[in-house]
Amino acid sequence: MATNFKSHLPIIDISPLLVKCDDSDMMEDAGVAEVVGKLDRACRDVGFFYVVGHGISDSLMNKVKEMTHRFFELPYEEKLKIKITPAAGYRGYQRIGVNFTSGKQDFHEAIDCYREFKQGKYGETGKVLEGPNQWPENPQKYKELMDEYIKLCTDLSRNILRGISLALGGSPYEFEGEMAGDPFWVMRIIGYPGVNQKNVIGCGAHTDYGLLTLINQDDDKTALQVKNLAGDWIPATPIHGSFICNIGDMLKILSNGVYESTLHRVMNNSPLYRVCIAFFYETNFDAMVEPLDIFKEKYPGDKRSQVSKRVVYGEHLVNKVQTTFVNLVEHI
Repeated sequence: MATNFKSHLPIIDISPLLVKCDDSDMMEDAGVAEVVGKLDRACRDVGFFYVVGHGISDSLMNKVKEMTHRFFELPYEEKLKIKITPAAGYRGYQRIGVNFTSGKQDFHEAIDCYREFKQGKYGETGKVLEGPNQWPENPQKYKELMDEYIKLCTDLSRNILRGISLALGGSPYEFEGEMAGDPFWVMRIIGYPGVNQKNVIGCGAHTDYGLLTLINQDDDKTALQVKNLAGDWIPATPIHGSFICNIGDMLKILSNGVYESTLHRVMNNSPLYRVCIAFFYETNFDAMVEPLDIFKEKYPGDKRSQVSKRVVYGEHLVNKVQTTFVNLVEHI
């Protein structure tokens, strides 16, 4: 693991990058170059960072959390109207105890969503996740709100990755085209019940399996923890109006191991209910993910560049989903 930070995550104002995000010569701008340098240090040393100056309004981020709280406050019978099943493409609501991380039961409930795609587009592999996302009728207009939010998160993720591509020494567009020009996405809308005891694991230690994650969490509860090299769990204390951003396993592979995904977990030690909306920006569903030639050439002697893994992203995702929900039928 690449992390050697001790007590806090870096904060990066990406607004200069967003101003120039469609300019292929953006690195000539001093503000962009500064942001790119900060992204490089964060991805090498931590794998996690706060993103501010991202252009998504406080009002929208707050409304997403407020309406999510309203959904999770509903009776189980109401929430189970959109219950997750294999037949529904593993999309929908899962009650507490359904989700497993590394074989251990997590203490949270959630709505799982995936980018929708045409039936048959990804063959037998894609069939597992086929189907429309299931959105609740209550609260009203929740789907419309989340559709807007997803579009903005998709655009933001693409632009952050342009900065990360530059940080690795490539063009802004190394993570587009055949690799991620038609990006898949996953979103988990998660609720962590309040607890009156310590060390209840809301979500067990794991790395994310995609490219980039954007986390929108409640401002008044600290539950997300990131593991450093010393083996200490560092709290990712909420900063109002920010996203917490972290890199995933696919980015580790594409960068030839220069950037490494970092272990993290959730422990809600508060008696208050906590929500978190995690948006996962991915490669193309059918992309063959392996170290990009440009990064193999740039980092041939890096001891962390021992990445030989090749994986089709969609197959990797489906395997993870089916492993996570191995006991789904018994619980629903």
